[in-house]
Amino acid sequence: MGETLLLKVSTVTDIAPSLRHVRLVAATGSKLPPAAAGAHIQLTLAGETRTFRNAYSLVSRPGTRDAWEIIVRRVPTSRGGSAFIHEELQVGDTIEASWPGNLFPPVRTARRHLMIAGGIGITPFLSYLAEFAFSGANYALHVCCREEEQNVFAPWIAGQTGVAFHWDADGQRLDIPALLATQPVGTHLYVCGPAAMNDEVIAAAAAAGWPANHVHCEHFGSALSGGEAFRAFLAQSGIEVEVGEDESLLEAIERAGVKAPCLCRGGACGVCMTPLLEGEAEHRDHVLSPAERESGRLIMPCVSRAKSGLLVLDL
Repeated sequence: MGETLLLKVSTVTDIAPSLRHVRLVAATGSKLPPAAAGAHIQLTLAGETRTFRNAYSLVSRPGTRDAWEIIVRRVPTSRGGSAFIHEELQVGDTIEASWPGNLFPPVRTARRHLMIAGGIGITPFLSYLAEFAFSGANYALHVCCREEEQNVFAPWIAGQTGVAFHWDADGQRLDIPALLATQPVGTHLYVCGPAAMNDEVIAAAAAAGWPANHVHCEHFGSALSGGEAFRAFLAQSGIEVEVGEDESLLEAIERAGVKAPCLCRGGACGVCMTPLLEGEAEHRDHVLSPAERESGRLIMPCVSRAKSGLLVLDL
């Protein structure tokens, strides 16, 4: 069993001006591995001058083995992955992909599932809805999006009760504290969206006394934005790499041909945690504790960068 899978693009559909739906099948024609609700895959996207490795939530029905589906938003500040999918990817193309990973599964013992999505953060919840429809679980999904995108996800939501849309207009905004205050004991809260919204929901839950182990968040996007260029020396490999303004430390390490462990590529899983031997890191992850950051001995190369001009990593 190999470390990666080869997929073929079966269909590409623009479901909104900035949203593209992609259906992927096994290039060999065989069955795909099953993936559970909340799962994601990493795609290796080979551009003309650069290779991008991005993680995308699967929106296909959990357990489906004939095809995997993703929905990708084209963002103006794209570092390359979303632009590639919107501008370059075509039916018939083959893509290298990881096996499914899952850092954001629903808690199946929960009495009720309360989901709050911001924009493209709805994607992991589309697979949740499919599972809940099958299991009969008690749930509610609140989607904060652009008014014109209310019906975009209808193919995945049709027939589902308990789904509400909110947008930035009087009478339409989501009142997060009020929503959290009405939930029964035993409810688990899930949030996925822009960092500011995630932080707002998590803070509101803490203020309302929600147990921390009942609050679940999937982060994406903001931590991956670039910054000042810097250098990194890989001590074990004896290689120095230049990290550009628009690339991550992990991408620079991979570009140098050095293998580094990773899973989420978004600073949320901790798989890429690497000993930092010298230099000061600009931490952007969601894993390290304040004490671990203060120690200066660890870094998450997938999102974090350098405050100093040079970092020395134990790689």
